[in-house]
Amino acid sequence: MSAATNTTARVQKLRELMRSHNVTAFVVPSEDAHQSEYVAECDERRGFISGFTGSAGLAVVSLESAALFTDGRYFLQASQQLDSNWTLMKSGLPEVPTWQEYLVKNLPAGSRIGIDPLVFTATDANKLEADLAKVGSTLVPTANLVDLAWQDRPARPASKLLILSTKTSGQSHTEKIQQLRKTLEKKGVAGFVVSGLDEIAWLFNLRGADVHCNPVFFSYAIVTPDYVSLYLQEKSVSQEARDHLGPEITIKPYETVFDDLRAMSSSLKANNTKILLGTRTNLALAVALGKENTVEARSPVTDAKSVKNETEQEGMRQCHLRDSAALINYFAWLEEQLANGVELDEADAAERLEKFRAEQTGFVGLSFDTISSTGPNGAIIHYKPEKPNAARINPDLVYLCDSGGQYIDGTTDVTRTLHFKTPTQHEKRCFTRVLQGHIALDTAVFPAGTSGYLLDILARRALWADGLDYRHGTGHGVGAFLNVHEGPHGCGTRIAYNDIPLVPGMTLTNEPGYYEDGNFGIRIENVMMVQKVETLHNFGGRGYLGFEHVTLVPMQLKMIDRSLLTHPEIEWINAYHAECLAKVSPFLAKDSAGLKWLQREAASL
Repeated sequence: MSAATNTTARVQKLRELMRSHNVTAFVVPSEDAHQSEYVAECDERRGFISGFTGSAGLAVVSLESAALFTDGRYFLQASQQLDSNWTLMKSGLPEVPTWQEYLVKNLPAGSRIGIDPLVFTATDANKLEADLAKVGSTLVPTANLVDLAWQDRPARPASKLLILSTKTSGQSHTEKIQQLRKTLEKKGVAGFVVSGLDEIAWLFNLRGADVHCNPVFFSYAIVTPDYVSLYLQEKSVSQEARDHLGPEITIKPYETVFDDLRAMSSSLKANNTKILLGTRTNLALAVALGKENTVEARSPVTDAKSVKNETEQEGMRQCHLRDSAALINYFAWLEEQLANGVELDEADAAERLEKFRAEQTGFVGLSFDTISSTGPNGAIIHYKPEKPNAARINPDLVYLCDSGGQYIDGTTDVTRTLHFKTPTQHEKRCFTRVLQGHIALDTAVFPAGTSGYLLDILARRALWADGLDYRHGTGHGVGAFLNVHEGPHGCGTRIAYNDIPLVPGMTLTNEPGYYEDGNFGIRIENVMMVQKVETLHNFGGRGYLGFEHVTLVPMQLKMIDRSLLTHPEIEWINAYHAECLAKVSPFLAKDSAGLKWLQREAASL
C-alpha cells in the first residue's frame, strides 16, 4: 500500500482553475465517460487529485476545503493514503452526509458547483440540480478542471480489437442486435445509445485492453431500427475487425458520437420520438440529444448480458477448473517456500500466482490486481501490494488471497484465507463463522423472483450470532471474459439489488468475510451460477432456484472449528472437497506439489 501523496500543489492548481471558471467547488467522481468502475490511467482523476487509489470514491474540492467520500471497503486504505489537505468522509456511517448532502448543507448557499458532464450521469446531475436549487446553488458544467491541472496526464490507450467467435460467445453479434431491436420496439423508442464499455464489447463480440484487467475498449454505439453506428478509436480497428462487424455496421471516429447525436435532435423533436438512454449514460450525451428527446431506463444490454447462455456457462465451468488448478499450485508452492524459510513479500507472491495462471490454456490476463495480504493488511478489504511497501509474508499470521483471471472462455474471482502455521482459536472461530455464511448462501433454495438483497442475510447470520459483520456486499455478477464486477444484480444490503430478481444463467459471487483492523482479514469467495432447482412442491407455481458453484479450491482444514458446525455443514464441506479432488486433479501434474496439496486439503473433515 502506497503512503500518503503530497497533494498540496495539485489542489492549489485546481483551486486556481476553479476561481478562473467562477465555481465554488468542483466534484471529482471515480468514473470515466462510460461510468466504468475501473478506469484507464488517463481517467484516474480522483486518484490524481486526492492520492487515494481505491476503485470507489468521490472528491469534492472547494476553495476552502477538500473532502474524500468512500465506503467501508476503503476506510482503512483512505486513512493511510490521504494527506493533511483532505478530510475522509466515511460514507454509510451515522452523522456522515452523502456527498450530495455535503454540497447542499456544508457549502455556502448560492454556491456554483462545477462538474464535467462527461463523467456525471444525466440521472445524478438532474437530481443534484434539484437539490442544489433548494439553497440557491447551481450546477455548472465545465471542462474537466482536473485534466487542466494534470500536466503529465497519460494518453488515452487504443488497443487492437480481439474478435470473439460464436464458439465462445454462443451467439453472433447480429443476433444480439436483432434481439435488442425487438426490445427497443417493445419500449416504443427510436433507438438506444450504448455507452457502457462492457456492454459494447458484449454486444459486438469484441474485446480490447484499454482498461487494466478489463477486456474492453473505448467506444460508443447507436442502435436504431435502420442502422448501427459504432464509434471507435481508429488505431484500434483492423481489417479483420471490419470484416467481423460486416457492412451493416458503420464504424465512425470515437469523438464524433456527440456531433451525430446533435444532428439527430431536430428529427426526433419533429417526429415526436425518443432515444433510450441507460441510467448510467453521461450527461454530455443526454445534452447532445436534447434531454426532451430522451427516456431513461436501465440498459437492456446490461440485462441481456447478465444472463449467460449455455455456451457461456460451460465456458465459466471450464475456465474455473483451470484457474482452480493454478491457485492450488500456487498455495502448494507458497506453503513450501515459507516452510523452507524463504522470505517472500506480498508482491512477489502475487507475481508468482500470475505465472501459475499464465501456464493455463486460454489465459489472457488478470481480472483485477491480486490482493495478496498478510496479517493486518488482510483487513484492508481492497488491498494492493506494491513495492517497496509490500510486507513480508509472515507464516505466523493469517494470509488472505483474493485473485482472478481473464480467460478466453470466462472470468474468475476467488478468495481463500490460509494460515501456514497454527491459527489461534479466535481466528478459527471467525473463519468458521464466515464459512458457515458461505455454505448458507451456496445451499440456498428460493422461489423465482427472489433478489440477492433478500438472500444477503443468509451469509451474515452466523457472523451476527457472534456480533460480527463485514462492510461490503456479499456477491456481485461476473462477466464472461468481461468485467469481473458485473450488474445489474448482486447480493448485499444495497436496496437497489431488490429491484433485480435472480434468474437462471446469472453469475454471482459468494464472498462473506470478517476483518479486524491491525490484526487480520478473512474472506471466502466462490463464483456461482443461478440454476433451476427441482423441489418436492412448487408453491404458487413460481418455480424454484438455487446455485451451482464453479470455483473448486478447498477450504483450509486447519482453519475450521468443527465444533461450531452442524451435521449438514460438515456434509457440505466433505462433498465440496470431494468435488474439488475429482474435478481438478486431472489438471494437476502427477506427483506434483499441487496435487499433493489438493489431496491433503480435500480430505474429509
